[in-house]
Amino acid sequence: MGVEGCTKCIKYLLFVFNFVFWLAGGVILGVALWLRHDPQTTSLLYLELGNKPAPNTFYVGIYILIAVGAVMMFVGFLGCYGAIQESQCLLGTFFTCLVILFACEVAAGIWGFVNKDQIAKDVKQFYDQALQQAVVDDDANNAKAVVKTFHETLNCCGSNTLTALSNSVLRNNLCPSDTTVINAFWKEDCHKKIDELFSGKLYLIGIAAIVVAVIMIFEMILSMVLCCGIRNSSVY
Repeated sequence: MGVEGCTKCIKYLLFVFNFVFWLAGGVILGVALWLRHDPQTTSLLYLELGNKPAPNTFYVGIYILIAVGAVMMFVGFLGCYGAIQESQCLLGTFFTCLVILFACEVAAGIWGFVNKDQIAKDVKQFYDQALQQAVVDDDANNAKAVVKTFHETLNCCGSNTLTALSNSVLRNNLCPSDTTVINAFWKEDCHKKIDELFSGKLYLIGIAAIVVAVIMIFEMILSMVLCCGIRNSSVY
């Protein structure tokens, strides 16, 4: 009776955790879709400088997050059903899916940590190339459009690392439309704004990954305990 009572307690506890896990999958999927269609990032990362598209490394992480959220919802449903049915087969499948998902999340986390600075660096290099072309070549309309999009989207003007070029930005009407000679000096440089844009979104992704990893660890422990409890209760 004690074993059966403990098994039922673990079963309902696992069901609750799985329901939370399913909800977390939905939240992550929603956040990932929001990041994918965020007006700031899409307006910048869909730009093209000649035949060269803007760096899309950021979207690789977003697509991974979308896949993780969708799989989490499926695995959460599988875990809920397996817990209620007390099926060792379903719980074993659930545990295997969790291990695979956890390994993928760790791999994605390592990838994100390695590339967290590279993402902003690539976008800044893309901006610098466009800025250089826009200032040096008066006929570089594509480059001017790219620079104006950066300036209007991020509300910035020029770059401190390209001072000589930045001095020509205002003269060429490349700053945001509300920029004058007086307030041009108060506009933040675009390199800083690019860092803020991507570091904030990567920080959000990192928090979501940590929360999901903690839930997964509890899920794996409870599913194994429940499997053992079902096996022991069937013996008596």
